[in-house]
Amino acid sequence: MSSEPDPRVLVVDDDPALAEVVARYLRRDGYEVDYAPDGPTGLERALATRPDLVVLDLMMPGMDGFEVCRRLRETADVPVVMLTARGEEADRIAGLDLGADDYVTKPFSPGELAARVRAVLRRATAQAAPAALLIGGGLEVDTLAHTVRRKGAPVTLTTKEYDLLVTFLTAPGRAFRREELLETVWGWSIGDTSTVTVHVRRLREKIEDDASAPRHLATVRGVGYRWEP
Repeated sequence: MSSEPDPRVLVVDDDPALAEVVARYLRRDGYEVDYAPDGPTGLERALATRPDLVVLDLMMPGMDGFEVCRRLRETADVPVVMLTARGEEADRIAGLDLGADDYVTKPFSPGELAARVRAVLRRATAQAAPAALLIGGGLEVDTLAHTVRRKGAPVTLTTKEYDLLVTFLTAPGRAFRREELLETVWGWSIGDTSTVTVHVRRLREKIEDDASAPRHLATVRGVGYRWEP
């Protein structure tokens, strides 16, 4: 019998009936589930208990999911799956831009959400780099300590930004298609490649001297991106 503790998921949603259905499906999959009825409570609980993943409703009174995600990302790197009742691309991109790892549009099947949670947790725990120390473009990435330094100063990256950076540094000079990065980093064989575009832009803002004219994380027109040493 495994001695590993069950993964802990925090569900933050102002609809208790929906939250109970989600929690039931997640518990059936072996997760330990906590619940917060609003944004401020969810943020406080997430920072205090550091769950393995947060399922976060977007539209909540008082403090919406965007603000919760933004504040959470300032101090923690907990994977986030956002729930939104609106399917507009702008909402999805805004959530991804703040560091969300995935999103599900309401109405959704609890089984689909549980599958998304499994996929995000699997990607968060399975990512590994072939070398302990990756160096390039003034960066030092310690894949054992999971730290990034730029010109000697620490750089804070989200899980997906870090995974992208490791992918590029592992194969400098190689052109990666957006679809390939979507499958390698997110595990999606089919999906919206704007997710990749958003995260590359955020990564450039943290590692390039001028994100509008990147020197190392280059765009390959009509293909995707390439790391220039």
